[in-house]
Amino acid sequence: MSGESFRFIHASDFHLETPLGDLDALPPNLHDALATAPRDAAEAIFEAALATNIDFLVLSGDLLHPVAAGPHGMSLLLDNFEKLHAAKKPVYWAAGVADDPKHWPEAVPLPPNVTLFPRDKPLSITYERAGRTICTLVGRSSEGRSSLHVPGFQTETIDDFTIGVGYGASDANALSAGRMDYWALGGAHNYREIEGGAPAGAVQPGSPQGRGLDESGPHGYCVVDVDAEQTARVHRVESDCFRYCHETIDADEIRSVGSLRNLLGQKISTLANENGGRHLLIAWDVNLTDPEMIASIGDPNELLRQIRRDHGNGNPSAWTTRLTVRPPRTYPKSWREEDTILGDFLRASDKFRKSGSPAGTSSPSGSAAGSAGDSRLINLMPFTEEHAELSSTATTLLGDLPAQHRDETLDEATLLGVELLRGGKPTWGRKS
Repeated sequence: MSGESFRFIHASDFHLETPLGDLDALPPNLHDALATAPRDAAEAIFEAALATNIDFLVLSGDLLHPVAAGPHGMSLLLDNFEKLHAAKKPVYWAAGVADDPKHWPEAVPLPPNVTLFPRDKPLSITYERAGRTICTLVGRSSEGRSSLHVPGFQTETIDDFTIGVGYGASDANALSAGRMDYWALGGAHNYREIEGGAPAGAVQPGSPQGRGLDESGPHGYCVVDVDAEQTARVHRVESDCFRYCHETIDADEIRSVGSLRNLLGQKISTLANENGGRHLLIAWDVNLTDPEMIASIGDPNELLRQIRRDHGNGNPSAWTTRLTVRPPRTYPKSWREEDTILGDFLRASDKFRKSGSPAGTSSPSGSAAGSAGDSRLINLMPFTEEHAELSSTATTLLGDLPAQHRDETLDEATLLGVELLRGGKPTWGRKS
């Protein structure tokens, strides 16, 4: 069925109440930009929606928690809603969990161009231009679910291009049963397209600004173009001011360049070129599979300070948020077979990995080392008895080492012993 072409913006998950995370320290030149980054990314969406070739704006939840974001966050939405109202551009908003309509103050009405979909039933709205129906939107706000209840969007079958507006995760089979031409979904902080969910696409555009290392890569919103034949094209537009990057380095890469510091510098230059002049927040994971390279790395804490000094104060900045140098899991066979203290130590370390507890110690439950059910536990409590100066907090932390940190602790303890027994200086700080 032929109709008229139109264009709309689909965005979600502003989370104006949430600052950027995974940061331990920052140069002064980034403080202001970091504080305003979520707002700046949201503003970019409204500015794009005010462009003359955008017909309407679709928002799919978690824009802000009104109480947590406060008047500052609410005013950003209201001011921009008013601007769109003056430009005669509708806004269709399906609330999520953070922006549950129950949280919105009754004393703060929304402008008449804003449709906030109800929670208890679907609402079908036709978008018209010059007296002609262009498309239909079927929306429903979340009832607090993290998943989308597709049957809750059922309405009468229509011939218009139909946009389902909702919040939450779903799969292609469930979405396709909803018979929408395009699903405008929210609830995911990273971009996600669900193949097969709808003819024109089923999309969660993600947050316009990433908030942490688990939200690395580009962030923004979607512009959806629908032609007169109801064929749609979805364009991703980047709006983030800061971009998180999580990079992994292995020993071969370090060896090819000569030093870890030089390699980090090269990779930072590449990342800066690839990410369009944005500020970068980078976490590095260095996997040292070659024990012979340990001495060449030096002190990771000092290396972190150097990298931050070299690359973290520019504009744009490439700030290293974390440098993790992971110790080798294995050491040369010749080292383990030595008739030396080092050989004895490595053999004891291997035995300990298999048994789960050092000889002469017991598990937290009091059972013998390496017994069934306790093989993955480490009990360091007996070692604290030799150090009366340790605080009760430190003693408790050592005694309650989580099982998921077992291998990491063993790797670091083994490396420390190897450094000392091979005459090295124990300055190694794994996580910086």
